[in-house]
Amino acid sequence: QVQLVESGGGSVQAGGSLRLSCAVFGYTYSFNSMAWFRQAPGKGREAVALIYTNTERTAYADSVKGRFTISQDNAKNTLYLQMNSLKPEDTAMYYCAATYSRPSTAVTGLAPAYEYKYWGQGTQVTVSS
Repeated sequence: QVQLVESGGGSVQAGGSLRLSCAVFGYTYSFNSMAWFRQAPGKGREAVALIYTNTERTAYADSVKGRFTISQDNAKNTLYLQMNSLKPEDTAMYYCAATYSRPSTAVTGLAPAYEYKYWGQGTQVTVSS
């Protein structure tokens, strides 16, 4: 049974950095794609970053380009999201997600939440001004 377990969230001041981790357990072969999503209170789940696990090709939401970096460590079965220059508007619950199928993406290169079958429980990121 596939399990995704996020960690690394916390509270930080604006301009600070955090690195989120998503450990993967129980999968039998490589996912096609993994992604980070976030959801602020009262808002929908927003795609933040995507990585194709075989090619390591990435895509980012415009709001995080140049500040966030998605990466993977296959030896550790872990997905990362390095977040720099954090802003109060980055405050949200962050989720990692994975799919074995190639997701259907928008012109942004990101895929919607319904394209992903496997989800973690989320880790909270709070950025204060």
